[in-house]
Amino acid sequence: MTYSRLIAGTMTWGSWGKQYTKKDMISLMHHCLEHSITTFDHADIYGGYTTEADFGNAFTESGIKRENIQLISKCGIQYTSDNRPNTVKHYDYSKEYIIWSAETSLKHLKTDYLDLFLLHRPSPLMHPDAISEAITMLKQQGKIRNFGVSNFTPSQVELVSNTEAISVNQIEFSLTQHSALHNGSLDQMVLKNIIPMAWSPLGNVFKEDTEQTRRIHKQLGQLMDIYNATEDQLLLAWILKHPANIHPVIGTTSKNRITDAKNAVRIELTLEDWFKILVASQGHKVP
Repeated sequence: MTYSRLIAGTMTWGSWGKQYTKKDMISLMHHCLEHSITTFDHADIYGGYTTEADFGNAFTESGIKRENIQLISKCGIQYTSDNRPNTVKHYDYSKEYIIWSAETSLKHLKTDYLDLFLLHRPSPLMHPDAISEAITMLKQQGKIRNFGVSNFTPSQVELVSNTEAISVNQIEFSLTQHSALHNGSLDQMVLKNIIPMAWSPLGNVFKEDTEQTRRIHKQLGQLMDIYNATEDQLLLAWILKHPANIHPVIGTTSKNRITDAKNAVRIELTLEDWFKILVASQGHKVP
């Protein structure tokens, strides 16, 4: 399993965000590759079930070789959308639906296989045997190469991994949402050699003006000159230092911010600076 250290999140590439044209998407794909971001994170629901197809149509004309990128997709959320006859948002992890979802994503993305296929969110009705039967079949047919989950707690990971090995858990993780440091999620991933992927890695630092974010900005401001780095680069460097080998999923579509994000990989925070940033977020010293 090889994924780029930073992963390009595609949720806002289509109708849920920038509404990029085929030309725009091709340009952004190439920009990502030029900055060593070769993994693209999708979910069937993005854009109301339209973004995967938009990306796939662009990819076929991009000139990019399939073996030079990694494609991730997720399934399980039955979203209320003009493209689905759902009357309520719910989850479906039946064997038949998982297989159908994977095959539909393959068709939309114009590819023969997914490098990684995730269950998008846990369902109270999911059964590990049905999940395992679907994933085993998809792997045997060469339609998916690796299997994982997203937004699963440690107990939910245990439930599913009892019958099917999990290689990735994609969770929300950032300086302002770091519960995974304390609830056992990252500990479990280290112990079981599960790769953590972090969505929304910048958290609320640039979205909210609170006592917490003001403390964070103050602390980051004291470190910017020391590391010759921007605030968003320091936030990513803080995540990258964790021994679980977290892969941030960056959702930006700005080429400049993608370039800045790639440069965060070179930053090696000192031990004390890492804790200074954590303390700024918490508002108190560590126990």
